[in-house]
Amino acid sequence: MTVARGPPGRPSSALLGCWRRRPPLGFGAKVGIAIGLGFSFAIIWTSVSPTSSSQQISTERSSFAAEVAAPPTASHNRTSTSADGGHAHRKPRPVPHGHKKRHPAPSGSHANPHRANATASLDAAAAKADHSESAPITDTEPKEKEPEQEQEPDMEMEPEQEAELPMPEESGDNSGKAPAEGEEEKSPQLELEEEHGEGDGDEDFEVAKNKAPSKKRKLPPLFSSSAHYHWKHCGAKSGYHYIPCVDFNGDGSQRHHERSCPRSPVTCLVSLPKDYKQPAPWPERKDKVWYGNVAHPRLSNYVKGHNWLNHSGDYLMFPPDEWEFKGGARHYVESIDEMAPDIDWGKNIRIILDIGCKSAGFGIALLEKDVITLSLGLTNDQTDLAQVALERGIPATVGSLGSRRLPFPSGAFDAIHCGECNIPWHSNGGKLLLEINRILRPGGYFIISSKDADLESEEGISASMTALCWNAISYNSDDVSEVGVKIFQRPATNEEYDLRAKKDPPFCKEEQNKANAWYTHIKHCLHKAPVGIEERGSDWPEEWPKRLESYPEWLGDLQTRVATDHNHWKAVVEKSYLDGLGIDWSNIRNVMDMRAVYGGFAAALASKKVWVMNVVPVHAADTLPIIYERGLIGVYHDWCEPFSTYPRSYDLLHADHLFSRLKIRQPVTIVVEMDRILRPGGWAIIRDKLEILDPLETILKSLHWEIVMTFRKDKEGIMSVKKTTWRP
Repeated sequence: MTVARGPPGRPSSALLGCWRRRPPLGFGAKVGIAIGLGFSFAIIWTSVSPTSSSQQISTERSSFAAEVAAPPTASHNRTSTSADGGHAHRKPRPVPHGHKKRHPAPSGSHANPHRANATASLDAAAAKADHSESAPITDTEPKEKEPEQEQEPDMEMEPEQEAELPMPEESGDNSGKAPAEGEEEKSPQLELEEEHGEGDGDEDFEVAKNKAPSKKRKLPPLFSSSAHYHWKHCGAKSGYHYIPCVDFNGDGSQRHHERSCPRSPVTCLVSLPKDYKQPAPWPERKDKVWYGNVAHPRLSNYVKGHNWLNHSGDYLMFPPDEWEFKGGARHYVESIDEMAPDIDWGKNIRIILDIGCKSAGFGIALLEKDVITLSLGLTNDQTDLAQVALERGIPATVGSLGSRRLPFPSGAFDAIHCGECNIPWHSNGGKLLLEINRILRPGGYFIISSKDADLESEEGISASMTALCWNAISYNSDDVSEVGVKIFQRPATNEEYDLRAKKDPPFCKEEQNKANAWYTHIKHCLHKAPVGIEERGSDWPEEWPKRLESYPEWLGDLQTRVATDHNHWKAVVEKSYLDGLGIDWSNIRNVMDMRAVYGGFAAALASKKVWVMNVVPVHAADTLPIIYERGLIGVYHDWCEPFSTYPRSYDLLHADHLFSRLKIRQPVTIVVEMDRILRPGGWAIIRDKLEILDPLETILKSLHWEIVMTFRKDKEGIMSVKKTTWRP
């Protein structure tokens, strides 16, 4: 058939004739087509659109006793009044040697091919994160334009401006990590099923920070609503006791000398021991624990050679009258009382660091005297006695005494104890003692004991103590325990330092800030004691428990904020946490506050049979000295890295606006870390914005966590969840 064509741009007359001959559609046909198109559009929209933030969360409550939002406090930058009266910034972790340029911020600087649109800051001029591949966690759907985020005055940690982050002090081993081991097996990674988004380029953090905030950059979503999560085990080599930044392998056969995290974020799940059982309630658990929860070959061999712990059936028993020293821990504490009458346990001595955790009997004996003892399990302890201490409900963490400072503030501990820890304190010019001098409160006590101390060690330690101007308070060789005990005291003022004939070690320079503790090398210098009343550490704190609610003068304008924070959390805990979240607190002993500010949450639980590890993120304001001043314990940490503890260490995790304050947007790895450090049957209380809680619930459900209770008010919400025994 030939078709005639008309002038260009106009339909031919033949075609027009065909169109005229076609019968018009009836009214019913038109309605049917419209309805069909409408249904098709609805189906397509439902299948591709993200979950609305207004969608109701499961098990939602209609009322709640306490306010969801944090206490109303004015914003402040990430600085705090240090012991020397100035403003101190905590130091960022070093950038690994040989890597591409990264942000100098203290966030983990691992190469991360699985992170999309990561940002280093929530500020308007946030730096863009490093990308080596297209990333799986990306919101691929177009979003409506949202109004620019305004600063919310009711969140304590929202900084008004970014604090200046100084570069690492040393140019030596500034990687913060061990060199990559070629034979190291790469941990199985989390598979995410979604379309890949375009990655942002690199941008220097300081340059971005100093740019004029002409236009606020739209941040990518914290969680991708279109992600699907398929979890995997960490592998056979990782074992049940895997600490990612400590172990090469989870069985502890190879460990780093210093903290060294995997170069890729850990997104695998640690396996559960075959015979794992719920810990007994406190105080029963301090006398016996399930052996299957902590069992491994080295511990089995250790048990056979020590009478202070017995493997009896399914339990690991701890006879109350047995200890590593004869006579027991109570007799040992009483002997210290006789040697140093000025030590008043539970009054002027509240916080103690016990280095080289063994039986934790020293800490248990002091619990009866209202003293909280933080056990520091050293990384070279392959029997993992710190894990046994945590299973018993005793505060403990894992660290190393090497070239870097411990993650504690200066002048934090009232006393430090080292019982048969076999540490060469006098070696390397007494460098380790300089770190003890930094974290020990001026006027605080250093207690060291040993069974078989050699003459060279005795003379070396005495010479090092003389150089530090520490006073030898007492020495005693106890006939019952058959152990020699020495007690030293750090000078409370600088007068004794000024009288030194030889200025070695020299005084630290002003730029060698004693407040820096995260990935900071130990310097061969001596920090002066604070002098003025406006400086922290110039006066000894009030006796416990008055210390908890005392707000000294050096706090200045922060006195009101700390008091407000205390009253806020006291009301929240009493009105809602203790009986409104479905938590059986009789099974709660080990608690972590993942974003502590002034320690208000821990203070509200001080009268309960729990202990709280207060974690102050390295990106936030340096409030950890205030927490220690109140008689509470805590550490610095960067949540872009795994925490220095064993799997299943905690019974309850508390995350108050942690995710919405993230500086590096890789929250899935934090959820994985929460799953690692929380025991099965343990609880998590998460308070955050609804735009965080909605997708976070999806992730927790993919881990088979039980969503017990949720509550929402305005744009804020709270979620109470419980971890199950599920493993992939």
